[in-house]
Amino acid sequence: MPLSHAQLWKAIDALARQEGLSVSALAKRAGLDATSFNPSKRFGPGEPARPRWPSTESLIRILSATGLSLGEFAALARDAAERPSTVPMLGMAQAGQNGFFDDAGLPVGDGWEQTDLPRPRDSLLSLRIVGDSMAPLYREGDRVIVDREATEVRKGDRVVVRTTGGETLAKEVAALTAGVVTLVSVNPAYPPRTVHRGDIVWIGRILWVSQ
Repeated sequence: MPLSHAQLWKAIDALARQEGLSVSALAKRAGLDATSFNPSKRFGPGEPARPRWPSTESLIRILSATGLSLGEFAALARDAAERPSTVPMLGMAQAGQNGFFDDAGLPVGDGWEQTDLPRPRDSLLSLRIVGDSMAPLYREGDRVIVDREATEVRKGDRVVVRTTGGETLAKEVAALTAGVVTLVSVNPAYPPRTVHRGDIVWIGRILWVSQ
């Protein structure tokens, strides 16, 4: 069965994730322009937008650069297309009532809403937690997904901050002013940090943690 436009692009996204790269970095590794696989390149102008397909040359280049066979790429496309983009969601109060779980503890019934999972995009990255400053919320070895585009942070947000001094910090925002950001650790053994905005290279909100 031929792969659809959506499946081909999902396969490229999945291959980039498998290699620990963004789609831009995957393109560069294959000797292509860094924007070759960007979402903006996947549809042309017009209403409705005209699908743009990756070229045969670009596909051959990324397969060569990653050592993947065409059959493995096709399997990756079908696997990526089958992955759910949401998970069932229920309020904690409702979760204590009968009728929402089967005998195995799996969700049943019609009372569930859906929570969107983070969808792959260039602004997402994953980092492994080192140290115990955010314990017990984040433990050493946990992996967090950070959105570099989610820069409008608020008090109480858990964030990753990259400083001009080369530090990368996972913290909670305690206070914000025009000039400084005050960061705190969950572990009370660590004192608060006040970072001048001019010393922040980027700040992104933590969306997810894998423990």
